[in-house]
Amino acid sequence: MQISMYGASAPVLARALRNLAAILKKGEAFAAERKIDPSVLLNYRLAPDMYPLTRQVQIATDMSKGCVSRLAGVDIPSYEDKEASFGELIARIEKCIAYIEGFKPAQIDGTEDKAITLKFPNGEYAFTGLAYLQDFVLPNVYFHSTTAYAILRHCGVPLGKMDFIGTN
Repeated sequence: MQISMYGASAPVLARALRNLAAILKKGEAFAAERKIDPSVLLNYRLAPDMYPLTRQVQIATDMSKGCVSRLAGVDIPSYEDKEASFGELIARIEKCIAYIEGFKPAQIDGTEDKAITLKFPNGEYAFTGLAYLQDFVLPNVYFHSTTAYAILRHCGVPLGKMDFIGTN
């Protein structure tokens, strides 16, 4: 059975981002209820060498929009990475979801063997489309979404497993 690259990417990424937005909304409400300066949560990190909450969200959205763009062979839109509030992060996620949902299956299906090369300061990484999606993008999106969840949960936001998994 052949995998639908569209079905394994666009709807999965959009769902992960919707769940991330819902988690952020709970974090925003928590800060307001407890009269906590939102920047405390937005700049919180689990360890000194980890990115803060804001950057975790930016990376999750960058991975998502990069995935569908690369698979479809279109230019990746650039976001400025200047979000400084929960509302701005949620708007970024919503913009990314709308972008992802603008793709049609015909643009992405059949890209299992497409050559995808990523350039990093420490070298290049070559993937097939399927390996890029399964071995790089999805683990990264889940890692950064999980880390955002863990930051807020650690700070006391009442989150549970179903907030991460979602019900949509």
